[in-house]
Amino acid sequence: MKYLKFDVKVPEFKDTIYSVREFGAVGDGFTDNTEALNKAITYCSENGGGMVTVPRGIFLTGPIVLKDYVNLHLEAGAVLLFSSNVDDYPLVMVNYEGSMAYRCASPISAKGAHNIAITGKGVINGTGDPWRPVKKFKVTERRWQKLISSGGAINVINGHEETWWPSYNAMRGYELLSSYSANIKDYDLCYEYREFLRPCLVYFEDCHNILLQNVMFKNSPAWSIHPFMCDNITVMDIKVNNSDTAQNSDGIDIDCCHNVKILNSSFDVGDDGICMKSGKNAEGRERGLSTYNVYVFNCTVYHGHGGFVLGSEMSGGLHDIEIAECTFITTDCGIKLKSCIGRGGVIEDIYIHDINMMHIPNEAIVFTTGYDIDSHEGQEVALEEYPEFRNVTIEDVTCTHCTTPLSITGLREKPIHDVNLKNIRIAARNTDKIYKNTENIKEKNIQIYLMKDENY
Repeated sequence: MKYLKFDVKVPEFKDTIYSVREFGAVGDGFTDNTEALNKAITYCSENGGGMVTVPRGIFLTGPIVLKDYVNLHLEAGAVLLFSSNVDDYPLVMVNYEGSMAYRCASPISAKGAHNIAITGKGVINGTGDPWRPVKKFKVTERRWQKLISSGGAINVINGHEETWWPSYNAMRGYELLSSYSANIKDYDLCYEYREFLRPCLVYFEDCHNILLQNVMFKNSPAWSIHPFMCDNITVMDIKVNNSDTAQNSDGIDIDCCHNVKILNSSFDVGDDGICMKSGKNAEGRERGLSTYNVYVFNCTVYHGHGGFVLGSEMSGGLHDIEIAECTFITTDCGIKLKSCIGRGGVIEDIYIHDINMMHIPNEAIVFTTGYDIDSHEGQEVALEEYPEFRNVTIEDVTCTHCTTPLSITGLREKPIHDVNLKNIRIAARNTDKIYKNTENIKEKNIQIYLMKDENY
């Protein structure tokens, strides 16, 4: 497969600079700066754009909305600290996990905007702890007891404590709304249980020409960075940092987007690190927007469920994606392509090369189209609902520690096919490769060693 060649338009801005202090912002960590920050952004946009600067300090704020031709620039030592009060985040209709639904507004968002950026050496803190549930098996007993003593509610299954929730309403919202039934679009019901509808830290919808550079994004309530139906996205030298126990705290989810470059960045999260998506099930197929022309280079993922992940929301298709010279350390699995019956869509023309991995507890490389198969057992399935993986090349990969080296499991009705594996060297606890319901898997210079060092 040839290397991808495509251009990404990077936004340009006027030289005009506006400090948020000119609009009344105070970086003392206590003053509510929501009005001042949004006023500065709006004024900058309405006057032809430029840079809105946040100086050194802790600027407490509620949700802020980026607008056309604005570069939000955080100087070194600047912190945007988002409010922990759920009432500060109004319900809005957004896309999350492949479905349009009501959720609380993201701390930073934009819709239909052109030429926007977040730059600088400051920190954006989403204050996610008061939003997120915590599963007991992910934390120490001491941490669990501390959570219980802080209040909230405990989900108990078969007499065993399973999950701590920040509030009873959040737990009840999970019970009523997590299936994404029609209730998720019932405004009154969603408002009542809005504590459950935690937002992504950064959400851009239908935006064009986006730059994220140098900033640290941390402590997200849910996914960290989620561009949806956007194009011309440049992500350079950023850091995303969430607790390794943070539920649904993906690093970056590129969703129904094209012309994307993610360069020289690091992700330390509690869920998938670098993810590609394109909608879910019938809604995604009807929208018909693929994610394509994506280049990921020289990125590191530390903790997370997967280092580089395609799916499982892939109903609009994923194609022409290249990931090169990346490192995954202590992610649950390394490279993962996942989907299930119901999704449909095609993952194809994927090129993954020059990848280093170490201390991977599960699979180094895993493909599965049975990710959520149990939920469709016994149901009649239309042909369009079967996902398809094809034309995937993975080469020049080293993994020094894992449990399973290679696992490729397709569906009987639609096998995974035309996968090229070349120059792959893996040390694993189990040297067996798993190939099931596959066709035309080509191997060249695959070396799998029994791992002698059991210490992770």
